[in-house]
Amino acid sequence: MLVEVHMLQNHAPSNLNRDDTGSPKEAVFGGYKRGRISSQCWKRSLRRSEIFRKTLGDLLATRTRSLPELVRKRLLEAGLPENLAAVGAQKASGFGTKEGEEQKPDANGSYRTAQTMFLSDADVRAVSDVIFAAAQKAKDPKEFAKKIPAKDLQKQAEDKGFRPIPVDMALFGRMVTSEAFVDVEASSQFAHAISTHKVEHEFDYFTAVDDLERAADDEAGGGADMIGDVEFNSACYYKYFNVHVEGLIDNLTGKAFHRSVGPEDEQRARETAAQALVALVEAACRVTPSGKQNSFAAHQLPSLIWIEVRDENLPVSYANAFCNPVKTRTCQGVERESAQALKEECETLTRMYDLEARTRLLLSKDPTFQMNGVSSRANLKDILAALKAVVLNA
Repeated sequence: MLVEVHMLQNHAPSNLNRDDTGSPKEAVFGGYKRGRISSQCWKRSLRRSEIFRKTLGDLLATRTRSLPELVRKRLLEAGLPENLAAVGAQKASGFGTKEGEEQKPDANGSYRTAQTMFLSDADVRAVSDVIFAAAQKAKDPKEFAKKIPAKDLQKQAEDKGFRPIPVDMALFGRMVTSEAFVDVEASSQFAHAISTHKVEHEFDYFTAVDDLERAADDEAGGGADMIGDVEFNSACYYKYFNVHVEGLIDNLTGKAFHRSVGPEDEQRARETAAQALVALVEAACRVTPSGKQNSFAAHQLPSLIWIEVRDENLPVSYANAFCNPVKTRTCQGVERESAQALKEECETLTRMYDLEARTRLLLSKDPTFQMNGVSSRANLKDILAALKAVVLNA
């Protein structure tokens, strides 16, 4: 089962996702410059959102380089002396590299891994257990540091067996260069959001003045203490992502890693997958990237959400609806023009390729709007409840 989500979201002037020069990210599509929000930016804003974390809580992982300090904390809690715990943290800094090369401490004496890794609590516990066992066998810190290479510890941590895969890792995947942690194939795909129309960047010129100096004398300090500019644009974005439900369930149960799975495990994983999908779609509708939001407050909600659930894992994006930019100066406005272009593309491809869907769900600002004969639901709550039921009853 494949769940595909298509969204139209019109943002006021903003700089939600900027490049290395501070400019809003962009792309050329159909020969025209478009506004762009990268998939990496979008996924992080969803994964770290309050909605996602409140719904899924302990089922989530952490992306960090601070594995050594997490290990140090666990070793101390387990009763290991401070000097051995420090050596253990140093050993853990070698995880995430094929050679197991240990890193140097920072100015505060803390260790970090060379690679930023997606880690579950079970991963941290497994590494801590292996290092704790090794430390107990060593007679002193020097022996511990000398005789137990980090790459050997990686192998021992790998031998701890299958560890549960957190929901966000099961959705977004993990690639890590360490034998101690399995690579996880993502069960979701996220497109870069692109504007449905061509865009031109603008500049906000700003100044700052000294409040106290001006209060003392209106004529004093007539010039600015600081000047600068911020680049921005305004764009209506087409957003698309999909989730392969069976792939998500296989990641959660461990079936994707050749683990034997029973019916009860499958059912629990399906319930978790349904919960995760609902949280993901709700977050996608309500959460906006944080770039320059204190300066622009571009918190606009989507004008259209279109969800298709297919039995086959054959994704279809409708981005080509906007290969020719929509006209932004019509009486209907950019939101309605974009919705009409999406409708025509969706219905044309559905007819051409006989695209079957188990379920189609629509939420639109225009209550009279239809796609493929489907009318808009009353609200997001109805959409989420219907989506959850489809996943649970598959």
